[in-house]
Amino acid sequence: MENRILSLSNNEDFKSILNGKKITNKYLTIFFKKLSDKNKKKLNLSIITKKKIGNAVLRNKIKRRLKNIMNYALKEINFNLNYSYILIAKKTVSVDCFERIKNTIINDFEKIK
Repeated sequence: MENRILSLSNNEDFKSILNGKKITNKYLTIFFKKLSDKNKKKLNLSIITKKKIGNAVLRNKIKRRLKNIMNYALKEINFNLNYSYILIAKKTVSVDCFERIKNTIINDFEKIK
């Protein structure tokens, strides 16, 4: 079954998830919460990079890296599709090695189960 990543678009959903549970590591903060009107077959995921991290080119690079990691993680681990996720990137994502970031994020998502 092909899982697809959908981005959150509703402001109320963002506010609701930010009041949910969170996991923090060196590279990002993961907020997650169950939403009642969510499609259970698709992964709701939004990636946020703040302006203080850098210019638009750097922020877009970070988003591309994180999307690539999440697409890889969808194939490797079983996500809890009942949850919706928000990833808030930190400055260290742009500096550190891709493999190290990938392993850290996958370990964190395995804890969420």
